[in-house]
Amino acid sequence: MIAVPAVDVSGGRCVQWVGGLPETERVSLPDPPAVAARWWRKGFGTLHVVDLDAALGRGDNRALVRELIARTGAVTQFGGGVRDREGIEGALAAGADRVIVGTRAVEDFAWLTRAAAAFPGQVVVAADMRDGKVLRRGWTRSSDTTIEDFLAALDDLPVAGVLCTDVAREGRVQGSDLERAGAVIRASRHPVWMSGGISGLDELRRLGRAGAAGAVLGMALYDGTLSVEAVAREFGG
Repeated sequence: MIAVPAVDVSGGRCVQWVGGLPETERVSLPDPPAVAARWWRKGFGTLHVVDLDAALGRGDNRALVRELIARTGAVTQFGGGVRDREGIEGALAAGADRVIVGTRAVEDFAWLTRAAAAFPGQVVVAADMRDGKVLRRGWTRSSDTTIEDFLAALDDLPVAGVLCTDVAREGRVQGSDLERAGAVIRASRHPVWMSGGISGLDELRRLGRAGAAGAVLGMALYDGTLSVEAVAREFGG
């Protein structure tokens, strides 16, 4: 299993929000490409980059994201407002290795099927959840679909993997729900990256033993709860 630092971009800055809410911003750094370069130098071989403004439909940070991706040699997965073929092509052209799709994947399964076929092994499905239900529209709206049912529907698609974020725990650094994480991992035949509340090395080890392909880390790395050096040494990949 690998640990993947999150570089979330909003308003030209690298930020960390609690529960996906802009008004709860607790980290704001002025140079996202420099942040990405720092994670790369520390020993992390994969980065998770999200354009939060694009995800929320209030502009984008495309030029900055392109610069960010070019700054390191890391494997980069990018998401945020990718809702059509052109968005996937644009992200790949910008240098992303994998492209994360969320809202459109949840709302339009026929489109997801076509996208996965057109870009096999390059599309990651964001299965964001709260209380076991899949979310959409930048975490602002719930659906009636359970996370297990959604993951089962992906079984035959040639996607690169699934990113599952427990939004209720996101940014709170209070620990992840390991029992639910295990159920999510078992529900998918694809590689699963987990995110949301992870705050300890033992949690990372337990996620690895449960079969997670990776863990996306945000607030716990930025606020020092997790030792950057220790995580990179054991899980940097």
